[in-house]
Amino acid sequence: MKGIGMVGLLLALNSGLVFAWGQPGHQLICHVAEQQLEMSTRQWLTKTLALGEYLDGNSSDNFAESCLWADTAKYSSHRDSYELHFINLPAGAKEINLKRDCPAMDCLPNGILYLLVLVIQKSHGQLEDARKAAALRYLGHLIGDLHQPLHVSHGEDRGGNNLQIRGFTEATNLHRIWDVLLVNEAGLSYSGSVKRLQRVGSLSDSIQTLDWLNNSYQLARKTAYQHANGESIISGDVLEPEYIQRALPLVEQQLAQAARHLANLLNQVANGHLTVNNLDERVFKP
Repeated sequence: MKGIGMVGLLLALNSGLVFAWGQPGHQLICHVAEQQLEMSTRQWLTKTLALGEYLDGNSSDNFAESCLWADTAKYSSHRDSYELHFINLPAGAKEINLKRDCPAMDCLPNGILYLLVLVIQKSHGQLEDARKAAALRYLGHLIGDLHQPLHVSHGEDRGGNNLQIRGFTEATNLHRIWDVLLVNEAGLSYSGSVKRLQRVGSLSDSIQTLDWLNNSYQLARKTAYQHANGESIISGDVLEPEYIQRALPLVEQQLAQAARHLANLLNQVANGHLTVNNLDERVFKP
């Protein structure tokens, strides 16, 4: 088996921004999702993206590109959104408990709930138009983040950021490996891998976001945080080839699943099946 690409690693280390799933991963998710939208949803998507004129002057209808904006904005115009990209659970927890893990608005599931409210409600002015455009960009991005297992993981090690991994030309950490390096190692690129993701089977059509979160957390617990022999990864470890071989198909599966979930959610929003009043029951039912 070939080794993890050093070029991808060095780019990740030297870049000012590290995107969950890497930029190609987020672009793939949103582009593949767009291909699965109903015609009425595509029209709604184009109209809502055009409201970006009132946000930052960008009214482009390129959904894949818009899904990168949230990782730039969290360091610039929307610094208060940083914590919306993840949720931390205590080590040893077996599943998500929103009262324990997300008591305030600043976490991934509550962020998604708030964004859905914004995109569902009708706007009555340019300020609300700008918020709706931002909400759509964030929604596309955060649904992708949710399916990266180490964005739904342990607070003690900051989602693997504190777990230093040896064996590369430069030091890195477990979180960055899942954010960027595994996507590169899987040979996934935008837009060269669109058809490949469209062929992935066994995908869930659920719009229950808590189910998505718990699935990602189980992947974090049982795969991302464990060597192939079941031992827990600790800082300073070297990841064996078996770990990479086990992780690569899961990365592809999660990217394809994120696209399917995002498409289903947008179809529900655009066609009026999701309302502010039924969000808790249909999307966040415990």
